[in-house]
Amino acid sequence: MRPPSPRPGPRDAARRPFADAGKVPRTLGVIGGSGLYQLESLTDVDELEIATPFGDPSDTLMAGTIGATRLLFLPRHGRDHRIPPHRVNYRANVMALKIAGAEQILSVSAVGSMKENIHPGDMVIVDQFIDRTRNRIDTFFDDDGVAAHVAFAEPIDFALASALSDAAKRAGATVHQGGTYLCIEGPQFSTRAESQLYRSWGASVVGMTNLPEARLAREAELPYATLAMVTDYDCWHDVHDAVTVEAVIAIMRENAEKAKEIILELSRAVPDPAGCPATSALDGAIITNVDSISAAAREKLWPLIGKYVP
Repeated sequence: MRPPSPRPGPRDAARRPFADAGKVPRTLGVIGGSGLYQLESLTDVDELEIATPFGDPSDTLMAGTIGATRLLFLPRHGRDHRIPPHRVNYRANVMALKIAGAEQILSVSAVGSMKENIHPGDMVIVDQFIDRTRNRIDTFFDDDGVAAHVAFAEPIDFALASALSDAAKRAGATVHQGGTYLCIEGPQFSTRAESQLYRSWGASVVGMTNLPEARLAREAELPYATLAMVTDYDCWHDVHDAVTVEAVIAIMRENAEKAKEIILELSRAVPDPAGCPATSALDGAIITNVDSISAAAREKLWPLIGKYVP
């Protein structure tokens, strides 16, 4: 493994592609959730320490090649799982992937099932979110004098989700195409009353991480899809025991190995993001008069707004 690369600044790194980027057709960012902290199938691996204006990401990025894809892997909670879901620096994580050259993001996340027919060990390719977080910053456009309002009605990229579903089936997983991910604040699991409430809303799975992550990916113009790995039935089920850490970890380990197979399959057929709605999400979304954007804001937000602000 080569030593870590220098820490580029946001403007320089956003303008400079990887030296070998022309050798492979796509660059996929993968954010690994609970149980998924590394990808052994990566080759030509380099560790990237990326500086972002929003602080440090959860860990160094592991950059390498897998299949026909340039892959950037980031463990959401750190490689030793030291960061709880409510303390993850989601802005730094998404920005680091953007600076490093990711064209789209696959989120791999452990979840609880809200439906009888979605069993522990199953994979859900979600297509919607409900946000029940409380204390998280969920935008890059916060206090720099730049207002932007992106569309988020369809938070998941259809092409990437479809390719992910196909990859999961090829890997032999039990796959549920579509479903609503309800994101809670954590780090505690739900009460039984909350779990029943979420079921009444039509939620398919419950987790603690994909928001604000998906919102930030949209602001970064990165198509986003979720591989939700089911570990338990939360606490609503009358027959199954309420969720315990021990039960979650046992299923989580099995799911992580299956997720690695799915990522390998996906790497062989990552879709071209050109034309995806997310890749132009900021077109017309920046409300602030361009001439009034300060030099400091331009520098800080350059990876996001550089193509729209002269």
